[in-house]
Amino acid sequence: MKKQIPNTIKLLFTCFFLILISGCGDQKEVEELAYIIALGIDKSEENEDRIQITYLISNPEAGTTAQGGNSGEPSREIISFEAEDFISSMNLANTVIAKEISYDLLRILVVSEDFARDEKFIRWIYDATKSLEIRRDARLLVSKEETATFLMNNQPVLETRPHEYFNLIFNRGSEVGITPPSELHTFFRITEADADLFLGIYSTSEVNENAPSRRDSEQVKAGDFHYKGETNNVQFAGSAVFKEGKMIDSLTIEETRFSIMLHPILTSKDILATFPDPFNDEYRITARINKDGEVSTKMNLHSATPSIDVSVPILIEVLTNHSMTNYPKDDDKRKKLKESFEQTLEEKYKKLIKKTQEEYGSEPFGWSILARKHFKTIPDWEKFDWMKTYPKMDINVSVHVRLGKFGRQSDLPNLEEVRD
Repeated sequence: MKKQIPNTIKLLFTCFFLILISGCGDQKEVEELAYIIALGIDKSEENEDRIQITYLISNPEAGTTAQGGNSGEPSREIISFEAEDFISSMNLANTVIAKEISYDLLRILVVSEDFARDEKFIRWIYDATKSLEIRRDARLLVSKEETATFLMNNQPVLETRPHEYFNLIFNRGSEVGITPPSELHTFFRITEADADLFLGIYSTSEVNENAPSRRDSEQVKAGDFHYKGETNNVQFAGSAVFKEGKMIDSLTIEETRFSIMLHPILTSKDILATFPDPFNDEYRITARINKDGEVSTKMNLHSATPSIDVSVPILIEVLTNHSMTNYPKDDDKRKKLKESFEQTLEEKYKKLIKKTQEEYGSEPFGWSILARKHFKTIPDWEKFDWMKTYPKMDINVSVHVRLGKFGRQSDLPNLEEVRD
């Protein structure tokens, strides 16, 4: 005779399964949502209490097997309109967009440089802290032109799916120091701490035809890179400098890289840069640069003149040698090359630090984070007033270079023998 299952147990099992399936009640299918990949915000031309919103909407099915035979379906859609903020704009967009607007895949907030330099910018960007859908690791990007123009001109040739394109170009830019990481949560943390500078990604689709030609190719920012061919018109290079939530300047690729290398947390790897050739002024040496350990930052903040001593260990691999100097077999030449690298880097570091002290009154190197540890209480730290004290500090940077490989084939033939 089979045992009857008690009604109480049946009821418990029923409630358990009801709980499991209740989470699917508000589920939305992919084809029912319009996924915003990039959100642009500009000043309103007519009303100071409103902003211009631009949506870059990605089609997640474009270019996939789910698309089926409809190969003509576009991979993106762009809409621009005025609204009170970018939260209420989600419903307003449904007057022309059939699908429900979603910020779940939002990866980039684009703001025009004109708006980023406005005192009121911070009032609207902080709306991003209110929406649960907006990820705090979304990137903050500044475009030289209006965001609608920037997003419409951004037309990658190979990466047709916009979310993949932005992920690839931002990740690679951060790896090699062309652009800063620029996460949204870092912007809010630095702004609220009221000490450091924040670096956002700097970009444009407008080429600066008047940009001077430079021997040092790292001395460029977005718009200064001249090229020909069939590719995207948009350039991502350098960084936008924010102080107290407002953009105040922009940095070149080189300045961005140095800011990252001085930072105690941020890292870049396999940076390719050029240096003057100490044996022939006509040529430059291309080298791969990596940190060779942790940056040592020693502070004396309680003296009459607070000081910071920074030691930067660098590993350099020489990749080009147009002067045909045979370094591997000559200790004196290797020593001179090493000293030349150290002198060049130290001069560039000091120039950047001087700029942050005299022009910005603060720094993007994360030094205030380290400085807090030198004060026992928060009132003591606040009394020190980092932004007021930093410009008067005595800051010394020393670079210690270790030479790595000289390319796959380190030995070079004698140029005179080759010509004879």
